Amino acid sequence: MPDKILKPIIDRNLALEAVRITEAAALAASRETGRGDERAADHAAIKAMRATLNMLDIDGSIVIGEGEADVCDILYIGEKVGNGHGGPAIDIALDPLEGATICAKGAQNAVSVVAMAERGSFLSAPPVYMEKIAVGPHLPPGVVDLDESPAVNLRNLAKAKDTDISELLICVLDRPRHEELIAKVREAGARVMLINDGDLSGAIATAHPDAGVDMYLGSGGAAEGVLAAAALACVGGQMQGRLMLRNEDDRTLARRRGITDFSRKYLLADMARGDIMFAATGVTDGALLRGVRRFRGGAVTHSIVLRASSGTVRSIEAQHQLDHFGEIFGE
Repeated sequence: MPDKILKPIIDRNLALEAVRITEAAALAASRETGRGDERAADHAAIKAMRATLNMLDIDGSIVIGEGEADVCDILYIGEKVGNGHGGPAIDIALDPLEGATICAKGAQNAVSVVAMAERGSFLSAPPVYMEKIAVGPHLPPGVVDLDESPAVNLRNLAKAKDTDISELLICVLDRPRHEELIAKVREAGARVMLINDGDLSGAIATAHPDAGVDMYLGSGGAAEGVLAAAALACVGGQMQGRLMLRNEDDRTLARRRGITDFSRKYLLADMARGDIMFAATGVTDGALLRGVRRFRGGAVTHSIVLRASSGTVRSIEAQHQLDHFGEIFGE
């Protein structure tokens, strides 16, 4: 549960509409699952998500999206979405298909994600990498710290959970850049769960008891970091992040977003705050969600919906008749 009760800003009915956004994107992407074409899967999810967003009574603005306006023409940063009939002013962070490569290969952990909140609620992160650490709810504030060593963080987390370090499961993205980190985690005595892609799902899994993940550690996309923070903010989790600006081009991208402190350690509330609503739908099976199950003329989706103002976590399984999605799929 969040530490304090938040006054709802987003209408409850609109909050539940969010899952329709991720369901549509996941259903569209699922048609390309296992076909080996990640661009086709990504494009299908983007088109479906944008079409669904434009059906809502919102004055929406994309703050975390597919990229800058000069490099993409759908769901770009700053794009306005909604049906044009007014509605609440809302900032939107999204990833129509987190794990396009996963989807194309038919592998695990591909998801469609959206987060909504009042204006100014999300960090406007540049398209760079972010160093991250995340844990779930019901833990003492500051139990882990990005500036501490893995050994110290594991010791503190084990103490807070009243367990042995050997019982902790740490999720890390399987990349060469994480080889030293992985070695330090194992040296400290913890278990490591390596994932090939989908670090957003890995971070969010820390807040889901059935996933069995105690901590997420490592670097990945900054946009995914903000989305993970949005999810964890809804349930009282903890997260810290620091942008990894490797060269002057990265620093220029950060300045465009108003960022001048290039070494700042962002706390969860610096990345996502307020009356956040978060939804995610599985495209392929993963630690957090089951993937789309297609059958003749229809499909079944599995989603979660989180709300910061209430601390509610809803798990939704829905059956869909696909002939109702023709307009959304661009057919």
